[in-house]
Amino acid sequence: MLYPMKNTHLTETRFSNLELSDIILNGLNDAGFNCCTPIQDKALPLSLRGKDIAGQAQTGTGKTATFLLATFQHLINDESETIKNPRAIILAPTRELAIQIHKDALSLGKHLNLNFALIYGGTDYQKQLDKIKSNVDIIIGTPGRIIDFYRQQAFTLDNVQVTVMDEADRMFDLGFIKDIRYLLRRMPPPDQRLNMLFSATLSYKVTELAYEHMNNPVLIRIESEEVTSKAIQQSAFCPSNEQKIPLLIGILNQYQPQRSIIFVNTKRCAELLNDTLNVNGYKTAALSGDVPQDKRQRLLNDFQENRITLLIATDVAARGLHIADVSHVFNYDLPQDAEDYVHRIGRTARFGSSGVAISFICEQYAYSMPDIEDYIGQKIPVQPIPKALLAEIVIPERKPEQIKTGYQGKHPRPSQRREPTSKFRPSIRENPQSPDKS
Repeated sequence: MLYPMKNTHLTETRFSNLELSDIILNGLNDAGFNCCTPIQDKALPLSLRGKDIAGQAQTGTGKTATFLLATFQHLINDESETIKNPRAIILAPTRELAIQIHKDALSLGKHLNLNFALIYGGTDYQKQLDKIKSNVDIIIGTPGRIIDFYRQQAFTLDNVQVTVMDEADRMFDLGFIKDIRYLLRRMPPPDQRLNMLFSATLSYKVTELAYEHMNNPVLIRIESEEVTSKAIQQSAFCPSNEQKIPLLIGILNQYQPQRSIIFVNTKRCAELLNDTLNVNGYKTAALSGDVPQDKRQRLLNDFQENRITLLIATDVAARGLHIADVSHVFNYDLPQDAEDYVHRIGRTARFGSSGVAISFICEQYAYSMPDIEDYIGQKIPVQPIPKALLAEIVIPERKPEQIKTGYQGKHPRPSQRREPTSKFRPSIRENPQSPDKS
C-alpha cells in the first residue's frame, strides 16, 4: 500500500508542475500525494521526457511511484490503436515485491484504462497464464515465471515500450541476471523503449547491466553519502548465545514496540525463535523462503492489520515489504552481507517516520559487524546488558525433530567453520549456517 510521505521527507516540487496528465494527477491526489520525494524530483522530469534512468535511493523513498508514474505517462503518450500488448514489463526479484508493486500500480493507476497482470511463481499457475493471454498492458512479476509463459508463447515481447528493473542488485544476489538478459534481448532495442532501473544500492555490476541494456542512462544517486537513514536509531548488544533469547524478550517487555520485525539467518532459527516467543506470551509469525505463497500472504496481511505485531523473518522479507509503522527492527542474527543490514533496517523509518534498529553481536555472527560498520560508514554504539534486561523465560517443549538434533532451547549451533576477521573475536568453534536466501 502507498503511504503519503511526511513533509520533512519531501521536496518543494509538486507533481502538478511535472509533465503528468490530469488523469494521473487524479490518482496521485486520491492517494494523498502532492510533492515529490528527492528521487522523484530528480528522476521524473527526465523519464517523463523519455530519458533512461538508473536510480539509487534509500528504501522507502518513493522509487516505486517514480517508475510507475513514468510508465503510465509513456503509455498514455502513445495513442496508436495498432499497438499490441503487453507494452510494459516491470521485473522484481521477489514475489513480495512484485505483489507490492502491483498494489501500488492499481492505486495510482485506478483512473487509467490500463490492464495489469501480476505474474510470480509458487501459486495460481493457470489463473496467471489465462490472465497474461488476455489483453494486458503491463506485466509485473518475477523473471522465472514470466520466461515460462513467454516460452509457451502466451505473450510476445515485440511491442514492449517500457522496461523496469526494480532492486537490480537483488536480481544478482538471487541469480536472476541470466533470466533478465534473456528477456531484455528479446525486446525491441534499448533506444526504442524507455528503460528504468532502480535499487537501494548501485554496484559496479548493476551499472554495467544498465549501460549494456539501456539507452545511455542517467545515473541518479540520492543521499549516497548516507547509506542508512538518520531517522533510524541504531544500537547493538553483545550477548552470549545463551543470552540472546532472554535479552530479546527483556527488550520486548521493556519497550513494547507497536510493530516489529525480527531478522534471523536461517529457517531453523526462525522456527525455534517463533516457538520460544509463543510460549513466552508473544503472538508471532515466522516467514522464510519455503512458506507456501498463500500462507505467506496471510501472515503478511495479519502483520499489516496488527493481528500479529511481531514478524520473524529471514532475508526473504528484507526487501519489498512496504509496511507502515514498523517501529523496531531486530537483527537477532547479524546478516553475513553488509548490504543486507541496510535493507533489513530499512523496514523501519519508512515514509518519513523514525524507527529503531537493534542488533545482537553474538558469538556466532560477530565477525560481520566490522564489515557492516565499514559499509555504512559509521560505528554502531554498543549498549551494556544489565541483569534486569535479561528476562526469565519459558523453554518450549522440544519437538521430535529437535530432540534428534539435540536442540536444548538455545540458539542452534553452526555447522561449518569460519574464522572471525576483526576486533570482535569471540570463541567460535564452527561457522553459522548459510542464511536463507530464498
